[in-house]
Amino acid sequence: MEALAEGELESGTGLNQEVVVAEVHMLTTCTIIKLMYLRRLGLQSSSSANGFIRHSQPPVASSSYAGHLPATSSARRRPPTASINSPVSRVLSEIHASIPPRGWNSYDSFCWTISEDEFLQNAQLISQKLHAHGYEYAVVDYLWYRKLVHGAYVDSLGFDVIDEWGRMSPDPRRWPSSKGGKGFKEVAKKVHDMGLKFGFHIMRGISTQAVNANTPILDITTGKAYTEAGKVWHAKDIGLKERAFLKSLYHQYAEWDVDFLKHDCVFGDDFELSEITIVSEILEGLNRPILYSLSPGTSATPVMAQQVSTLVNMYRVTGDDWDNWGDVAAHFDVSRDFAAASMIGGGGLLGNSWPDLDMLPLGWLTDPGVNVGPHRLSRLTLDEQKTQMTLWSMARSPLMFGGDMRKLDDATYRLITNPTLLEINSFSSNNKEFPYITNTAEFQFLKQGPHFQTRSLKDTGASEKLILGLSSCHDSKAKGWFVKAVDADLEQVCWRWPSRTKNFEPFCLYKSDPLLQSDEVTYREKYRGKLHLHARNRDGFCFDTSSKRKLTSKEHKRASFFPCRPDANQMWELNSNGTLVNSYSGSCASIKETKANVGPGGVRSWIATGKKGEVYLAYFNLNTSKTIISTTISNLSKAFPMINFGSCSCKEVWSGKDYGSLQHSLSASVESHGVALFILTCT
Repeated sequence: MEALAEGELESGTGLNQEVVVAEVHMLTTCTIIKLMYLRRLGLQSSSSANGFIRHSQPPVASSSYAGHLPATSSARRRPPTASINSPVSRVLSEIHASIPPRGWNSYDSFCWTISEDEFLQNAQLISQKLHAHGYEYAVVDYLWYRKLVHGAYVDSLGFDVIDEWGRMSPDPRRWPSSKGGKGFKEVAKKVHDMGLKFGFHIMRGISTQAVNANTPILDITTGKAYTEAGKVWHAKDIGLKERAFLKSLYHQYAEWDVDFLKHDCVFGDDFELSEITIVSEILEGLNRPILYSLSPGTSATPVMAQQVSTLVNMYRVTGDDWDNWGDVAAHFDVSRDFAAASMIGGGGLLGNSWPDLDMLPLGWLTDPGVNVGPHRLSRLTLDEQKTQMTLWSMARSPLMFGGDMRKLDDATYRLITNPTLLEINSFSSNNKEFPYITNTAEFQFLKQGPHFQTRSLKDTGASEKLILGLSSCHDSKAKGWFVKAVDADLEQVCWRWPSRTKNFEPFCLYKSDPLLQSDEVTYREKYRGKLHLHARNRDGFCFDTSSKRKLTSKEHKRASFFPCRPDANQMWELNSNGTLVNSYSGSCASIKETKANVGPGGVRSWIATGKKGEVYLAYFNLNTSKTIISTTISNLSKAFPMINFGSCSCKEVWSGKDYGSLQHSLSASVESHGVALFILTCT
């Protein structure tokens, strides 16, 4: 078993050889938002195992977003049925999200800065160029309510537009049609007139700005402030009356004629089943169908997805996907696991639900977290783009294009409208990873004859690696921390290995009380009982979750040891149930074992069947050099025993090459990071 690596700190720390750097979860923007909200409201975790919150002290200044609402009912609901008499059935006759949704999202090309004119220009081009290919949603991503003025950025405070009830409103300087309290009503109408459907991004909970103003909560039944037991409820009471606030919020969105809502910071590391359940119930009862999407899905698992799949229509299963090969490659294991768990096309809100591999960062883009609109081409090579589009299609992920439509080039257009890929994405079935392939790096290629050595990818060798990371405090695997005395004046916080690894020494961090200054009375009270954790008892450097940005799909969950400071990122609380909770993220530290493939993991394959009985087979080359990938007829029969593969003709999609009748085996030379996609027609 490989020990936790020693080495690098963030540049400038100067302690590279002295401090353990463990792979740990970098906080996503959602996690930052969640804890900023908690810190701002002074909300503490009443139970570190379930993440519920309660009031404990006055608000303190922090960031700009919404937070962690208490659970109401965590029971999984059965998928609702749109009966003839239901409100939705009068609006929508077919099953909601019957195939993976398809559309355009502004984030990859504009980050948060998009204006009404820019959005409508893109929507018009979607209508003209992509709608005929099934792209029907035009979606505004996050911070549409933030003023684009000096000092306003992704994580800034005090620049948001809210109404008298604490609800976000579009920034009227960027969205002039929203003036007079119209919200997105006019934009939605224009999008609908183009034949498209309109959507936008929403954050979890209530904004800090509304809490600062302590706005009243709207009662949608009276049109006045929400009152109960003689008390008028305000934003600072949201931890107790969140259902009333969420009702007012989502009814307002319905009044704006929205068709698609992308709900952020409630899934994956930020899992909040209570809010998802409430929102799903509200959407189900509205008089218009609204597709419900969850984002992001960093650390999402099939088990977690099973709790929400019937409540929603899309749910992200990865971190943010950007235009680099590492992000694309990171999706292979994730998509395999969700397909194996039979999550593709399961029952959802008023229809079906789909694991979402995130947007397609193709064409003309920007960079994450910036105030600059589209300014560069995608960094993926054409082969890498084909690989991404093919995997998304074979895994039947929703297809949300992210490039600026105003600079849509021919190559990108042909890729995202490829009829075979769209057919697979919409109508294929039995989609799964196909492990029975070989490549020339491991086996000698034989042109004829049934003498192949075949080897399943799942049987390849592996070495174990220990990763110190963050996980949900709901996860039972987060419970394993205990205090170990070193001497009378020194203690460690250690991780207890499961029984099968009990022969290994516990992994320990040295604990100390948080840094305090004599005049920091508020700080002293806020972090009473919290700990700083040091590597190797080195004074001055503390375990720090550190990240101030979204985690991308390729990134391992990494943190470093930073100079100790009075910062919530560095504050930890050890609970009696064995969880170690971070004061900033609200997540728990854990150590996991991962498997690092040492076998032929540089090639992958997927297989599926078409609605006319055809078989789709994709070879993916994750290697840095051209590789011959092969399989045999007998191995294909392992995937689909009822098909006679000895009677199949074969054609490759990207090259257009006709392979003729399948004889014994099927081999192709695949470019680095490229893909070969076959259509097998069998009689």
